[in-house]
Amino acid sequence: VSAGNGCGHTLLTPHSGTLSSKNYPGTYPNHTMCCWQLQAPPGTSLLLAFGDVDLEPSEHCVHSSLLLTDPQTGTAYGPYCRNSVPSAPLLLTNSSSVTVLFNSTSHRSGRGILLSYATSQHPGTHYTQEHIRNPDPPVTMCFSVYCPAGCKDIHGDIWGNTNQGYRDTSVLCKAAVHAGVIADELGGQVTLSREKGITLYESAFANGLHSKRSGATPMCQVGVSGFPVCCLLSSACDDVLEVVAFNSSSWWHEVDVLGQDRAWVAERASLSTPGHSWAADTEAAWLELDLGTRRNVTGIITKGSSEQHDYYVTSYRVSSSRDGKNWRPYRGSSGQEDKVFEGNTDSQGEVSNAFIPPIVARYIR
Repeated sequence: VSAGNGCGHTLLTPHSGTLSSKNYPGTYPNHTMCCWQLQAPPGTSLLLAFGDVDLEPSEHCVHSSLLLTDPQTGTAYGPYCRNSVPSAPLLLTNSSSVTVLFNSTSHRSGRGILLSYATSQHPGTHYTQEHIRNPDPPVTMCFSVYCPAGCKDIHGDIWGNTNQGYRDTSVLCKAAVHAGVIADELGGQVTLSREKGITLYESAFANGLHSKRSGATPMCQVGVSGFPVCCLLSSACDDVLEVVAFNSSSWWHEVDVLGQDRAWVAERASLSTPGHSWAADTEAAWLELDLGTRRNVTGIITKGSSEQHDYYVTSYRVSSSRDGKNWRPYRGSSGQEDKVFEGNTDSQGEVSNAFIPPIVARYIR
């Protein structure tokens, strides 16, 4: 949990998380505080990574400070500021509970703080890397990274996309979320290999993240269990599922300027259909896909219709059914509430979203 008026991006789970001060990496505000309570499962200990501690210096850090305390043992770490930084980028505690306290008074400069953490079950964060010796199959370089929950919104850009690999300057954990290898709500282990790059990386939007268009450079391929991910949504997506039939809550019928009928029916919803697409006649609408039999569905790609009209869907929910009668909303890896997927921002580009965990069903709505 977190409390206070100085809290920035925060995502805390029992096994990993990310937290930052308000406005990070911009200048943190005056006279604010935030208190985060980190709690790991019993029998584990917390490993904290100091991604950035940039607080305006003062004697004994009295003006702005970061202080960590272990309520179980009474041990304190800090206070930290720019003239009293942590002695090491990683702090391995002997406790499953840690309190993180940030406060500021009047100051002129400083980015604030960025921290991540994981439990002793996952020794490593996106600030560390473990080299794998003698990988099979052999690659130029291979290492494993444990990415904490919440890394999607840390500062940094992704260069490249899921089809083409990633530049080695990409923020790797964000690239893993972008590729659909891990869910930002949970984090997870990612295996990477560095290989030769290509001449140009086109930008893409996937899983709520934009990558940037960039020129030639070496790339990092993000993968799981030794599989590099140059194909869409990592090794989990190795083919495009065939849709046997489409159905919808409604469809739009129009008469164009020449007096000709045009039906925006559900059958036109396939991504490869030329011309106009499916469009609903009501706001509360759904599109249903029949896959013919139960399949393992690992992701979805959406695109708008650029046929005369700039139509596209900006967000949507997903439900699934095995019999076409009983429907289950998709709640993602957190399982707390229906997941809202970020859709398209224009009618031209394709947007990918991964299902982590995958959906096993015949019908998708």
